[in-house]
Amino acid sequence: MKKTASKRDLLTLFDLTPNELLKILSRAAYYKKQRKQKKLSAYLKGKNVALVFEKPSTRTKVSFDVAVNELGGHSVSLQSDSSQLGRGETYEDTAKVLSRYVQGIVIRTFGQEGLEELAQASSIPVINALSDFCHPCQVLADLLTIQEHKDKKLQTTVSYIGDGNNMTNTWIMAALMLGFPLKVATPQGYEAQVDEIKKYAAKFPAYQKNWKNITLSHDPEDGVKDVSVVNTDTWFSMGQEVSDEKRKLFEPFQLNASLMKKAKKDAIVLHCLPAHRGEEVTDDVLDGPQSRIWDEAENRLHVQKAVLEFLVRK
Repeated sequence: MKKTASKRDLLTLFDLTPNELLKILSRAAYYKKQRKQKKLSAYLKGKNVALVFEKPSTRTKVSFDVAVNELGGHSVSLQSDSSQLGRGETYEDTAKVLSRYVQGIVIRTFGQEGLEELAQASSIPVINALSDFCHPCQVLADLLTIQEHKDKKLQTTVSYIGDGNNMTNTWIMAALMLGFPLKVATPQGYEAQVDEIKKYAAKFPAYQKNWKNITLSHDPEDGVKDVSVVNTDTWFSMGQEVSDEKRKLFEPFQLNASLMKKAKKDAIVLHCLPAHRGEEVTDDVLDGPQSRIWDEAENRLHVQKAVLEFLVRK
């Protein structure tokens, strides 16, 4: 993969060009094949990567940790309760210090503003491992899964139903970049942050024509009708209040056998996990023959390797 001339970040998918995005997916597929053959690369030999987690994590933490180590590098893990960030140190100060110690920062955080502040003050690449606004590495893994099981060219119709959260936002970004049809169905009052996405997308005139391929609605049945990929996520993100009122509002958006009948017969199911079984998705769908969520979860590892190589390797 071509080396970058200067420091690059991955704060949203828009930090990549469509061609770079596809190259990362190709490289991730290579890493997946290589690992099955028990072969490892050493592109991060001599490199140290800080893994900063202000939110709890399983897949993101483990996949990045393993990715760094299998690329020959060393990861240093920091949680908010065991670092000065948890005691009020600014993102700017943290970035300046870490830039003197390591060659890359992976951070799972809350507001996008803090993430961007960190990246602005950092002289090394910063990778968004999840923010309240977007989750680029997860959607890259999802796109790899679609390439493997549905459409290598990524032009099939994708559906996202449920909470208009960071995953929804990132799927909209992916659709704008790659031009595939996307149908988003959310309850009223829980829509994606379209206005904010438009602010980021305004820098890319070529993406504007692809808004016509994105359908936003409050109808879950229409949201999955005749689609090839059905995607969902938890209704209650970390830190959100779990209310009976919200749960009732979301009930029609549960991904169950009845709703799946509206999609194409060979449609695949994705869920970024963790899942609240029996809430946003039923067991028979999550564990059923159309589910590709375990491949999707595995693909996090391979995508993380490709992202790390692209940004951290010099």
